[in-house]
Amino acid sequence: MKYVIGCTADERGREAISLALTLARSLADPSTVSLELVHIIRGEAPENTATQSEKTFQQFQYDTAMGWMQRCLDLVPSALDAQIHIRFADSMAGGMLEAVAAFNADLVVIGAASHGPLRRFTVGSVANALLHSSPVPVALAPSGYRPPRLLTRITCALGTRSGSEAVLQSAVEAAAARHVPLRLVSLVALDLSQAQGISNLGQRTQAHSSRVLDEAVSAVAHRTVVTAEVAQGRSIEAAINTLDWDEEELVLIGSSRLAERSKIFMGATANKMLRALPVPMVVVPRYHIAAGSEPAARL
Repeated sequence: MKYVIGCTADERGREAISLALTLARSLADPSTVSLELVHIIRGEAPENTATQSEKTFQQFQYDTAMGWMQRCLDLVPSALDAQIHIRFADSMAGGMLEAVAAFNADLVVIGAASHGPLRRFTVGSVANALLHSSPVPVALAPSGYRPPRLLTRITCALGTRSGSEAVLQSAVEAAAARHVPLRLVSLVALDLSQAQGISNLGQRTQAHSSRVLDEAVSAVAHRTVVTAEVAQGRSIEAAINTLDWDEEELVLIGSSRLAERSKIFMGATANKMLRALPVPMVVVPRYHIAAGSEPAARL
């Protein structure tokens, strides 16, 4: 299993590494994970540049990056397998996607934009591109993330549209691999000024939650504890705020129905969740098939 981690010379890069370490150390067997620490330099590699001045500048960027990438490697415990990579590409996002393909990655881990408020997400241009095109799950650490050593719970936000089976199965596998409880959540944004129909909607959502709970319990095969909740509010953000959040958990969500098969596309609900979540989020591609043709994401 391989994690590609987007490294930058700021807190965002440190937060991405921290989240990757938490995900890896929480596994029953962390030695099964390889961490590929990747930094992208825009432009051509020094040997491919057109002029001597460009070659000198690109080599300077490479040497500088290699220095602090070595310090990034020092953040990884010796018990975990980790390598550093400096790659050149036309764009940061394009370079990350090329790295995902080159390393046959199971997961890409990135940090929120550095100007985001404490413990909240601000999605920068690179994260935005990955969240709309990655062929593998994307894990996003919120700004100011201070990681626990181990995860204590995984929450999975489920909708009613087709494709939710991929994120559900991914969540089941991720929770079982770490021996932590799995919480299923249905988020309902209700216009409380329009009382008519709210009761029926709530009943339908409760019924849906019960159904997916039954499916998850069956799928998990007694490997972990599964619970389900329905969160209601005036908005998705308000519904999220009604839930209790453990600082040592993360959230899995699926992609929009507009996503191409086995690719991510952030939908409106996911974008609203990003503004409210106090914990890391993992976005799973629609109808995802993980490396090795397994029917669930390996996280």
